[in-house]
Amino acid sequence: MFVMIGFGIVIFSVFGGYAMAGGHLGVLWQPFEYLIILGAAAGAFFIANPKGVISHTGKEIGHLFKGPKYKKDDFLELLTMMYQVFKIAKTKGLLALEQHIEKPEDSPLFQQFPKFYSDHHAITFLCTYLRLMSLGADNPHELVDLMEEDIETIHHEHQRVSDAIQTVADGVPALGIVAAVLGVIHTMGSITEPPEVLGKLIGAALVGTFSGVLFAYGFFGPMAAGLKAVYHAETKYYQCMKTGLLAHLSGYAPAISVEYARNVLEPEYRPTFAQVEEATAALPPA
Repeated sequence: MFVMIGFGIVIFSVFGGYAMAGGHLGVLWQPFEYLIILGAAAGAFFIANPKGVISHTGKEIGHLFKGPKYKKDDFLELLTMMYQVFKIAKTKGLLALEQHIEKPEDSPLFQQFPKFYSDHHAITFLCTYLRLMSLGADNPHELVDLMEEDIETIHHEHQRVSDAIQTVADGVPALGIVAAVLGVIHTMGSITEPPEVLGKLIGAALVGTFSGVLFAYGFFGPMAAGLKAVYHAETKYYQCMKTGLLAHLSGYAPAISVEYARNVLEPEYRPTFAQVEEATAALPPA
């Protein structure tokens, strides 16, 4: 929603302001200039990026319009799920979780939490570290580095798309100059034409520079920044799990481990203490 509002404000401010100042919008319609700029940008995008980035770009841009993958209710569900897992581990031991860790897709425990259960990466992350703990990895200082590397890998995998779009944003102004120079060359080839014809040709050439700057700073750059903000919010989901797991490994009670995890969340996504307490109290017996 806000992305579309932002695009609308950019378009209205630029073209509306130009029209209100007495400019003729028809002069700005130069499809061949746009073909040069956007076509060259698309070609450079294909040259610079691996297949995985190119194939996921459309999907990731869709995330920009939908917003972060996880909402406040999803974080509440995550905290509730961790409480149940830690409670079982405390009362029955980690071996009681073995069937859930080894086959999470068949786990009735995880099926109680549909958002978490449908997220393959999140389940893999949690089960990997629960498995390590059950095998005897009981040093929080060693695991924290491994978890940070794991989260950084997940973050980097997503961020490749935003970095690729930012690279396009950085290059589009120069491609606008390329289009403008070609327009000037075309104008020089028509130097014997009357002034009204030359004026249109020069105007068309200048539209290239204008378009390159507008595409870069009005659209591609903000899209890259917006995707980075979305990825940052999604990374908090894994940092929440990391904090809870480390607190549990340090020997804290389930309620305290979950409280540690809750406090790493940003305010807009963080459930209140009372909400977490109510949700955990409503859980079925471990």
